[in-house]
Amino acid sequence: MGAERQPESAGRGHHKLEAWKVSRALVKDVYLLTQKFPREEMFGLVSQMRRAAVSIPSNIAEGAARTGNREFAQFLNVARGSLSELETQLLIASDLGYINSNDPIFNVVNQVSRLVTGLHKAVRS
Repeated sequence: MGAERQPESAGRGHHKLEAWKVSRALVKDVYLLTQKFPREEMFGLVSQMRRAAVSIPSNIAEGAARTGNREFAQFLNVARGSLSELETQLLIASDLGYINSNDPIFNVVNQVSRLVTGLHKAVRS
């Protein structure tokens, strides 16, 4: 695989956005965490959690590529929705005993939430 390549991007340059960077790291955390889940969850909770996690930086990137702030804000709303979905799924995983309720991933979710909310406020002002 080698060194990580960062492609040039049109639009606002989502590569520079802290919300995108941290949410991308969250995706990796979710993938690593869900590898430990029971095999029978692979097409259930694991699949849903991974999809929700991937949706967050993807929507930030897509919104940043749009020309208007209103469109960007809408994509950030979708990212926030996916983040809420992921948080709920993590809580369910905790309820089922798959993860600990004080797993560090919850701190990352909170950090991403603050960053995306702050970015949303900045775009709307």
